[in-house]
Amino acid sequence: MEERVLRKLFLGFIQIHILHHAKEHPIFGQWMHDELKEHGYDISSGTLYPILHNMEHDGLLVKEEQNVAGKIRKYYSTTPKGEMVLEEARKKAYELFKEIKD
Repeated sequence: MEERVLRKLFLGFIQIHILHHAKEHPIFGQWMHDELKEHGYDISSGTLYPILHNMEHDGLLVKEEQNVAGKIRKYYSTTPKGEMVLEEARKKAYELFKEIKD
């Protein structure tokens, strides 16, 4: 049960992380998976790809398909709405960090 609660909590962090990187440059699933792993998030592809699709559906990300070595790769970038959400999330995260850091 504890693991499930933590996964739900970290889902928001993961989405903020995705928005942050997708604002810096277009991202694709495997790159994002590896990036999240570097930061200690143990997330499967079966969890990550639905998150990306949902964020696209919610208007936070836009997808562009490119042919890379004969395979279609989906690149995601933030939309203006995604950038506004990221900015608000940064403010809230900063306020929370200041409160809980001690």
